[in-house]
Amino acid sequence: MINTAAMKSWQGPPKLPVGLRSIGWILLVLIGTYALAMVAGLVQPEEKVNALWLVIAAVCVHVLAFRFYGSFLARKVVTLDDARLTPAHTENDGINFVPTNRWVLLGHHFAAIAGAGPLLGPVLAAQYGFFPGFLWLIVGAVVAGAVQDFVILVFSMRRKGCSLSTMAYDVVGPVTGMAAMFAVLFVVIIAMAGLGLAVVNALEHNSWGTFTLAMTIPIALLMAWLGRKSRPWSIAQTTLTGVVLLVLVIAGGRMVAHSSWGNWFDVGHGSLVWLLAGYGFVAAVLPIWLLLIPRDYLSSTMKVAVITLLAVGVVVIHPMMQMPRFTQFVAGGGPIIKGPLFPFLFITIACGAISGFHSLVASGTTSKLIDLESHATLGYGAMQMESVVGVVALIAASILEPGDYIKINSLLSDLELEKLGFPPVHSEELCRLVEQECTNRVGGGVSLAIGMASIFGGLPGLNKIPGLMAYWYQFALLFEALFILTTIDAGTRVARYLVQELGGRAYRPFGDFSSMPAAVIASLLVVSAWGALLYTGSVSNLWPMFGVANQLLGTVALCVSTSVLIRMKRARYLWVTAIPMVAVAIVTLSACVELIGQFLNEGRWVNAVLVLSIALLVVVVLLDAGIKWVRWLGGNGPPEDPPAAGGRGGEPPSPGRCC
Repeated sequence: MINTAAMKSWQGPPKLPVGLRSIGWILLVLIGTYALAMVAGLVQPEEKVNALWLVIAAVCVHVLAFRFYGSFLARKVVTLDDARLTPAHTENDGINFVPTNRWVLLGHHFAAIAGAGPLLGPVLAAQYGFFPGFLWLIVGAVVAGAVQDFVILVFSMRRKGCSLSTMAYDVVGPVTGMAAMFAVLFVVIIAMAGLGLAVVNALEHNSWGTFTLAMTIPIALLMAWLGRKSRPWSIAQTTLTGVVLLVLVIAGGRMVAHSSWGNWFDVGHGSLVWLLAGYGFVAAVLPIWLLLIPRDYLSSTMKVAVITLLAVGVVVIHPMMQMPRFTQFVAGGGPIIKGPLFPFLFITIACGAISGFHSLVASGTTSKLIDLESHATLGYGAMQMESVVGVVALIAASILEPGDYIKINSLLSDLELEKLGFPPVHSEELCRLVEQECTNRVGGGVSLAIGMASIFGGLPGLNKIPGLMAYWYQFALLFEALFILTTIDAGTRVARYLVQELGGRAYRPFGDFSSMPAAVIASLLVVSAWGALLYTGSVSNLWPMFGVANQLLGTVALCVSTSVLIRMKRARYLWVTAIPMVAVAIVTLSACVELIGQFLNEGRWVNAVLVLSIALLVVVVLLDAGIKWVRWLGGNGPPEDPPAAGGRGGEPPSPGRCC
C-alpha cells in the first residue's frame, strides 16, 4: 500500500531517568491494584461499580504486562534480533511477501484479528454478570492470548512465513502436521461463517450500512494507488485522505438510504451472503498490497478511533454498571446462553482473551510482512488492544438495565423477564430513540450498538441534539460490520494459503502462492465452503461452534509453540506456553462434550460431527506432541531448530538482541 523502502524504524521517545521511570511504574501498579479492588468489590462492595474503574484497571494491567512480560518474552524466550533477515526480504515477491512499515502492519494485523469475538462475545457473556468476563478478558489476554499471538508470529517469521499447519508438520511430525492441517481447515471455515453471520445480520435490509461498507473498497484501492504511484504520498497524507473519505461516506449514507439509490443497497440475507463471499474471493486473490492491507489499515484507523472515543466517553460520563458482578445464571439456565459459567463463559468470550484464529493471521499474512524482527512485538500488543476492545464492549452492554439487555438479546416476553427478576425498564424508549425495533434481536450486535450509542450520545454538547441517537446507532452498527469484515478478508486469504499448502503436497505447483490459477481455485473452494455454511446457519448453532473451534485451534497453536521452544533448547521456558495450553484444552474439551450432547438432543447431527471431528483431531495433536516431548526432553531430541532463515548478506545471524 505504502512505499516503506526509505522509512526508518521509530526509535521511541527519549528515555526518562531510571529513578523517575521506577516511580512511574510503582504508581501504575498502585493505581491498577486499587482499580481492580473496586471492580472486584473488595472496596465499597455494596455500591454499583463505576465503569471508569474497569477502563483504568484494564489499561494499567496491559501497560505493565507489555512492558515487563512482553519484554521478557522478546528478550529471553524468543530472543528477537534485527540482524536476521525476515521473509519479507528473503522471499520478497511484491504480492504476498512485502516489507511493511510497522505502524501500517500493526493496523493490518489488528484489523485482521479483531473481528466479531471481542465485540459480541463479551456482550453475550455479560449474562453471567460483568466481573467473570472482565477478569478473563484481562488475565486470559496477558498470559495466553498475547503469548500465543507473539510466539507464533516469531516462529513463523523464522520459517519463511510458513503457516501454523506447515509448522506443526515440520516441527512435530507428519501425524501432528496432517491432523493440524485438517483441524485448521475445519476451524477456518466455521470461523468465517460465524463471523460472516454478524455482518449479514447487521446489514440485512440496511441501505445506510451496506452503502458505507461497500464504499470502503474503492477508498482502499485509491489509498493503495496513492501509496505506490511514481511519487507516492506519505503515510500521513494517505491516511488523512482515507479517513476524510470514510467520514464523508458515513455522513452521506443516510441521504443515500433515503434516496432512490437506497433500493440498490437494500439487500436481503441470501444476497448478502454471496456478496460477502465474492468480496472474500477478490480480497484473497488480488495482490495483498492492493486491497487487503489498505482496507484493513483504513478499518483499523476507524477501529482505534472509535474505541478510543468510547474509552474517553466512559471517562467523561463515567456511567454506572447496571449489571451486577454475578447473576443467578452462573449455574446455567440463562436466557441467552443455556450452559453454566464453566466452561461456556470462555468459549463465548473467545477472541477477547485467546483466539486460535489469530495464529492463522500471524502465520498466514503478518509474518510475511514484518520488516525487522523487533517489529514482531506488535503481535503481543495487538492482542492486548483486542482485550481492551472486549472490555469496552462489556461496559457498553453492562450499562444497560439488565432487563433491557436480556429483552434485546433473547426472545423472552416481558412477563417471562419479570419472573426471572429482570423486568424491562427502558426498552420501548430505546427503540424510539434509535428509530428501529431493537427488542428480541439475538446475537449481541444490537445491544452493543445501543450501549455505544448511549455513551456517544451522553458526551457533553451531544446529549441535547435531537435525533442524534439514531445516527450513533447506525454508526455503531457500521463499526461492528467494518470490524468483522476485515477479519473475513484476511481469514479467507489465510485459508487460501492453507488449501494451497495442503494441495501442494499432492501436486507441487498448486502450492506456489504466486500462481494465479492455483490462487483462484483455492479461494473458490474456501468461499464456497464457508458461504454455504453461512447461508444455512444461525447464531444459536454457529456461535458456539465458532467458540469451541477457535479455542481448540488456540490449543494447537500453543502446543506447536511448546514444541518449537523444546527444539530451540528453551525448555526452561516451557511454562510460558504449556500452562495456558493445558488450561485452554481442559476448558474447551469440556465445552465440546456438552455441545455435542446439546446438538444431538436438538437433532443437529452435522454440527455434532463437526465439533467431534475437531476435538478428536486436537486430541491426536496433543498426544502425538506429548510423546515427542518426552523423547526430546529425555535426550533423544531432534537437531536444534534453526533460529532464522538467514542473516543479512548471507552471513550468520549476529548474537546481538533487538531489545
